Amino acid sequence: MKSEDTPFEGGPLDGRVLPVLLGLTGHPPKSYRVPVPDAAGGPPTVHVYRRVPRGHSKRLGLVWGWKYRYDPEGGPTERLRWPWTKPDSAPSRKPDDTTG
Repeated sequence: MKSEDTPFEGGPLDGRVLPVLLGLTGHPPKSYRVPVPDAAGGPPTVHVYRRVPRGHSKRLGLVWGWKYRYDPEGGPTERLRWPWTKPDSAPSRKPDDTTG
């Protein structure tokens, strides 16, 4: 497997450059999760980093490389969105439900 030295910004890995495995397309994953064990033996704290472009070329606007930026909220990762899937919405009611 190929890997690429990728810099990290913010959070506990600020300023570090770590080798990250590349996927089939030659890009690192969109999010990078770092579990940090709890000193008291509780559940580990998970720090989330999101992939952002490191820079762009002048003429064609191609991405020069990638870096990871700390995401303090650490929300859920983006899932695949197919054209035929329905958007996330409120739970549907049953036809015989008369409460609303």
